[in-house]
Amino acid sequence: MSTRKSVGRAPGRATIGDVAEAAGVSKATVSRFLNHRERLLSPDIAARVEAAVAKLQYSPSPMAQALSRGRSRLIGLVVADVSNPFSVAVLRGAEKACQEAGYLLMLFNLGNEGSREREAIDALVRYQVDGFILNTLGRGASAVDADTLHGKPAVLVDRRHPGMRADFVSLDNGEAMQTVCAHLVAGGFTELLYISEPSKGVSSRRERIAAFGDCAKAQGANVAAQVFESHDDADPQAHEELDGALKALKRRAGRGRRAAVVAGNSVVTLRVAAAMTRLGWQFGQELGFVGFDDTEWASLIGSGLSTMAQPTDAIGHAAATCLIERLRGFEGPPRQLLLPGQLLVRGSSVAAKG
Repeated sequence: MSTRKSVGRAPGRATIGDVAEAAGVSKATVSRFLNHRERLLSPDIAARVEAAVAKLQYSPSPMAQALSRGRSRLIGLVVADVSNPFSVAVLRGAEKACQEAGYLLMLFNLGNEGSREREAIDALVRYQVDGFILNTLGRGASAVDADTLHGKPAVLVDRRHPGMRADFVSLDNGEAMQTVCAHLVAGGFTELLYISEPSKGVSSRRERIAAFGDCAKAQGANVAAQVFESHDDADPQAHEELDGALKALKRRAGRGRRAAVVAGNSVVTLRVAAAMTRLGWQFGQELGFVGFDDTEWASLIGSGLSTMAQPTDAIGHAAATCLIERLRGFEGPPRQLLLPGQLLVRGSSVAAKG
């Protein structure tokens, strides 16, 4: 005679063993029923299991069910730097798509340490993720490659990985830069300075620098353009170098020529804003300005900072959708989705009066 007691058990806390005991069957039989394989059971046994599940208010673990089918329904998202607003916004878009499809997202932040890329993949594999969304540096000896992924599919966001055949989702950097430069030139800005974070090994930064150069060349001798790479803003020497670059840009202006800065992302925008404060200058007066990435505070600085807003929500959503399609059996060649940005014009880049 069984001495097992189930009196007072909280609803939803019953185990598969409790269901099996109540129905007078094995746990394997209950598992077959829960995984919709009733055809392997007689109608009488299926009815007994169904009644036991209802009586005990048994709720199977989604993770356990997924693993029994060989899938965890977990997707690993690896980002270079979660403090970058771009990464956070992409995360939100990816999370929405995952929720819609019944997947959960697991985040691994590299903290801009490229040496941790393989560590991130290995850690997420231990949690049995089904696939990866990668917004990583993509360079160095520890960069993720096809062999690192343990046979799991991946989608790349914003940054390409040399030699990796994978779906890729990004802003259309060429089109976006062309829109920015055309706007500034139309406003009378002919001395342009593009400020980027260090570009070595980061495809999106290299693409924007190349597009900036192409835009300047298309304008001929009428437009002078230079590129400056900004380093860690915690370094006093980096402050001096950035301040010096802005002073040199302002000196080149005059005689009817206007000078403007194009910032490569929101991190650079903050560095430029700090430099403008140190110099006692105002956006739209001493220097014009357009920055890639629209942030909540862009409209609050001076007369407002003009920005090239990336479709971050759509980028994250598209990346997760591409990966889920792969997980559901899509086997086509690698896809490249380049999404358009939106130029938001504010006071920092208005045309000269008169």
